[in-house]
Amino acid sequence: MNDDTFVLRRPSATPETAVIGVVVPVPEPWAQLFVDWRTKVGDVQADLVPPHVTLLPPTEVAAADRPAITAHLSAVARAHPPFDMHLSGTGTFAPASQVVFVAVARGIGNCEMIAHDVRCGPLTRSLTFPYHPHVTVAHDVPPDMLDVAYCGLADLSAEFRVEHFTEFEQTPDGAWTVAREYPLTGPPH
Repeated sequence: MNDDTFVLRRPSATPETAVIGVVVPVPEPWAQLFVDWRTKVGDVQADLVPPHVTLLPPTEVAAADRPAITAHLSAVARAHPPFDMHLSGTGTFAPASQVVFVAVARGIGNCEMIAHDVRCGPLTRSLTFPYHPHVTVAHDVPPDMLDVAYCGLADLSAEFRVEHFTEFEQTPDGAWTVAREYPLTGPPH
């Protein structure tokens, strides 16, 4: 139920391709809190995957397409204004997927519109499951650790302004590094 998982391994990338993802990054102090929770529950991706709300799941692209992708993402960012995000409470995709997440309580519509626009043009792709903006806090950990994350973050409330989205690229060791940030400069909706 979670096809936006930023996985440890590089799916079939070659020197002529790259694996990218596009996200709304979670800022500090919340980012470190989520890393700490992922570490606490034994999630091996805690230090490899920065806390985020996915807009484009990991996608293999041709290196030759990167200029067109950059132009496309720049145009998307210019079409959308900054917005407020509120993360609140926890949810899970279990039993379909062993994931606990913090829910997006405000900013869902903004994420949906941006994600839709990102997944057009040179990044056109379908999703396995309906788009559901969230921040993963536990993935593929033992059931008792899923419960720890679910209960431990149930009362979380984090509010912040989203002023850009970020393109990440996966490194050969499975970590994700910032490729580029795209400021949201569109007119208010």
